Amino acid sequence: MADRWIKPAMAATDIGFLAYWTATATELIPPYAQQVLVDWNWSFVALDVIAAVTGLLALGLLRRSHPAAAGLRIVSLALTHAAGLNALAFWTVRSEFDIAWWLPNLWLTLFPVVALIVVLQRRAERPSTRRLVPCAAASPARESRRRSA
Repeated sequence: MADRWIKPAMAATDIGFLAYWTATATELIPPYAQQVLVDWNWSFVALDVIAAVTGLLALGLLRRSHPAAAGLRIVSLALTHAAGLNALAFWTVRSEFDIAWWLPNLWLTLFPVVALIVVLQRRAERPSTRRLVPCAAASPARESRRRSA
């Protein structure tokens, strides 16, 4: 399947988010020298953690074929993309290029776009599993009553 790579990539990315914030909180990753950059970095914690939690939850639900899994996966991928894109925009505005920051944020920006294209394409190609329930106005019983009246 074309989308087999998405689940392990999501898991690695989401675990990476949580590992990054754990390392940042414990100062395994040293803080920036300028307080404004420290504050900017911490402004991403909610976005990153929500992206990671919804992604890991989606992966767990996908294993059980839960109907909420698809929506959560889309939300997680969108949030991941937003986090990466915002970080890249910030460093672009500052005209700063550090490969250690650009590569992970390029991943966070581009991986979700490709994953969403694959997931949504696959979803569009799959026949619908929903049953269409006829409206009462168009039911055969109602039609026969209308004719006999």
